[in-house]
Amino acid sequence: MPQPLDALTQSLLSAAKRAGADAADAMAVQGTSVSIDVRAGALEHAERSEGIDIGLRVFVGQKIANVSASDTSTRTIDEMAQRAVAMAQEAPDDPYAGLADPSQLIADWDIDALELHDATSEPAPDTLQQDAAEAEAAAMDVHGITQVQSASAAYGARQIHLAASNGFSGGYARTDRALSCVAIAGTGTGMERDYAGDSRIFQADLRDAGEIGREAAERALARMDARKPPTGSYPVLFDERVSSTLIGHLLAAVNGASVGRGASWLRDSLGEQVLPAHLSVLEDPHRPRTGASRPFDAEGLPTTKRAIIEDGILTGWTLDLANARKLGMASTGNAARGTASGPSPSIWNTALTQGTASKSDLIRDMGTGLLVTSMIGSTINPNTGDYSRGAAGLWVENGEVQYAVNECTIAGNLRQMLMGIVPANDARTHLSRVVPSLLVEGMTLAGE
Repeated sequence: MPQPLDALTQSLLSAAKRAGADAADAMAVQGTSVSIDVRAGALEHAERSEGIDIGLRVFVGQKIANVSASDTSTRTIDEMAQRAVAMAQEAPDDPYAGLADPSQLIADWDIDALELHDATSEPAPDTLQQDAAEAEAAAMDVHGITQVQSASAAYGARQIHLAASNGFSGGYARTDRALSCVAIAGTGTGMERDYAGDSRIFQADLRDAGEIGREAAERALARMDARKPPTGSYPVLFDERVSSTLIGHLLAAVNGASVGRGASWLRDSLGEQVLPAHLSVLEDPHRPRTGASRPFDAEGLPTTKRAIIEDGILTGWTLDLANARKLGMASTGNAARGTASGPSPSIWNTALTQGTASKSDLIRDMGTGLLVTSMIGSTINPNTGDYSRGAAGLWVENGEVQYAVNECTIAGNLRQMLMGIVPANDARTHLSRVVPSLLVEGMTLAGE
């Protein structure tokens, strides 16, 4: 019988000490996942997996090495430790390496308050199949839908435990439920497709399967008879489905690893205005039932609420311990890691200030321009913020949607784009990244 995860991590730390490591930390993850795909009313694919992964990071002076395995036998753990120490001895010194000081570690936490784990039983495969089939049937019932490319339902459960030689030890469990549908409208070269889906921690929060299927169908139909938009400078409204990618580029630019390498278009902007003065970006890792919530980070530091951008002003970087030391700052408790890699800075739950206008209001006010509902490809210059992406969506004239568009490119500079954004009020607040539809004036469109 496998050891409990907390015992496994302690075994890894003990093996590292015996092998000659000066310090070490360990991670163990035990998970189960089930996924079901349905097509044409029949089961197309079913998959189940379960297992344990373990990872060990050792320090020999200022040298580091990381090893991982999926075998938890005593022999493997001993071999992992010996190999990791041998690797570390050959590695170059890292002046910023090191575990947290014990005084920095989280002292206590209330994992139940975060509601990261649904205690109800794992769903039976036929229950997942029924959900997927219901989504598919709902899409096919919409006139104009010729087929459903895929309808899928999935469940996952994980237990995570971290421990380190500085005295930290802690873990928690997570569950996930997901349902999605991809619908196709039209035939031949006139076919268009689109999708809808939902992902939640608790089954009770998951959207109705029929609703997801119908939404996928309606989105696919809205893309029919698409044409290229005119080339020129026009306002662009990023639909709530894709607007989080725009804020995602901003969050990537404040990542301490990028800043430390000098590969960020915001590297010299700390304390400067990067958004309109009435907008803020807040991080809250303690939101209940939200995917990126967690009580502590991958280095045992407490996670805390913070304003990444407050009233338009960039207040700080996203930092783990190593990048904080490199930049002469304190960690923000944002270290993330897997069993096969060491910590690096990562964003938890974030939210952009919502506006007062609806998406319909912004469509009306934008006059003539593009409502972007999907994007493909990405050319982002991390040093300058120059932005170019393929886009598709709906063309707007005189404040009203006229026709579907595709095969166009939108371009601009992120610094200028973000300074002029106008948010709607339609963000879905259950997501880990809460961003409403965003209107950007004067982007360059390359169409016909």
